[in-house]
Amino acid sequence: MKILDFLNTYSPNELRRPYVIAEAGVNHEGSMDLAKRLIDEAAEGGAHAIKFQTYKAETIASKDSPYYWDITKEPTQSQFELFKKYDSFWKKEYEQLARYCETAGIEFMSTPFDVESAHFLNDLMPIFKVSSSDLTNIPFIEIMCDFGKPMILSTGASYLWEIHQAVEAITKKGNQLCLMHCVLNYPTPDANANLGMIKSLIRHFPEHIPGYSDHTLPKDMEVMKMATLLGAAVIEKHFTHDKSLPGNDHYHAMDKEDMKHFNQLMDRSFELLGSFEVRALEDEAPARANARRSLVAAKEIPQGKIIERSDLTWKRPAKGVSPKDIDQVVGKVAVKTIEEDEIIKWNAIES
Repeated sequence: MKILDFLNTYSPNELRRPYVIAEAGVNHEGSMDLAKRLIDEAAEGGAHAIKFQTYKAETIASKDSPYYWDITKEPTQSQFELFKKYDSFWKKEYEQLARYCETAGIEFMSTPFDVESAHFLNDLMPIFKVSSSDLTNIPFIEIMCDFGKPMILSTGASYLWEIHQAVEAITKKGNQLCLMHCVLNYPTPDANANLGMIKSLIRHFPEHIPGYSDHTLPKDMEVMKMATLLGAAVIEKHFTHDKSLPGNDHYHAMDKEDMKHFNQLMDRSFELLGSFEVRALEDEAPARANARRSLVAAKEIPQGKIIERSDLTWKRPAKGVSPKDIDQVVGKVAVKTIEEDEIIKWNAIES
């Protein structure tokens, strides 16, 4: 399903399988062949979209910007230096990747981190993603809103009042909005996942679509499953071809096998969830007929007798008058003799 179709058919009253974005970021590390491999493997795993990140080190970070990640996994201690390693892709490379996504059957997305990239990415994708790091960058958010497309906004490391400000800026522009719960902690310990915040976003922003951007270690994919069951309609998780590689976005990313496992979990979960409307199932028909009870004569009821409550009890199966209708039986005349332990039928009492 395409993201625009998904968003336009979203209903807050319906729990459904999520739209899944494989966040490849810059895990291509400047290699077009590797970027295409990531696209192929994300599609094979069952992701709906693959998302990259588009930036230049000079426009995203100053030279003295300190790290905020686990330096035992990524030893680079300068944001500028780290971004400089992976900022070689630009307009023509992303145009090529967008075309490749079409052939692979997966939607292309990329998060812009500056005005220039926002402009050329606008021609390549149906939606804009705003990083948690830009949640307070209102002028940049407004520039992206002016393209008139839906917005996905991650809310990591934010207070509620900051989210309100960003949401107000977007809603003033009239853009459709998906709000993603997110924790800016790489990797996010399970104890910090705070998936309950998804419910808080739904409560505070009921008119917007809830989502979740996951930075926990993939392990058994239960975190994404739980986020879905809490109402996250869009799920984003970092994606790599090799989780054993060094670097900030490999060790806490999922790979295609994780993605396949998550989809299997969704198959099982929604099989168990079944219908969201209360009804008796066809397979329950024997139980309805045989496990429920009927009114039964507690003793012989002679023809012509006015039936009293003490004349009645209730037993299985449900082939006669239901116990719920006892008040319609008491006080009526038996039109025939009803034997002890006989199931009461409507034709045995006066109409």
